[in-house]
Amino acid sequence: MATPKIGDKIENFTRPATGGKDISLSDLKGKNVVLYFYPKDNTPGCTTEGGDFRDHFDAFEQANTVILGVSRDSIRKHENFKAKQGFPFDLLSDEDESLCRQYDVIQLKKLYGKEYMGIERSTFLIDKNGVLVKEWRKVKVPGHVEEVLAAVQALD
Repeated sequence: MATPKIGDKIENFTRPATGGKDISLSDLKGKNVVLYFYPKDNTPGCTTEGGDFRDHFDAFEQANTVILGVSRDSIRKHENFKAKQGFPFDLLSDEDESLCRQYDVIQLKKLYGKEYMGIERSTFLIDKNGVLVKEWRKVKVPGHVEEVLAAVQALD
């Protein structure tokens, strides 16, 4: 499965999500989708990024946009993280890394001199027709959500 490029129609995917449901991209047809990949629940950067999406949630909704957070954490961890942070959007569990690999966000990372494979913070904007219109890789959290929101608002 090739990594999607700007202008590509996105292949449908289905992942387990918070709220005891499965979410498929095909169910969201007619809406823009922000798919953001983050390394781990309850870590400082990921909590800040999720909080920024939460704080701008109404503006995304007004722009006909669904926000989905994705990490390799289990649904149980996601449910706790979502409840603790008051996220109004769903988190998708990608424990088998299939969605992460589809978007090529599993990268070699270094922490305290150790190398490991982990999720590179990345965001993808899929328009209401299911086409990838923008991507952000190696995301730095400050100001990122505002940039994504501006891109969403420029769509219509």
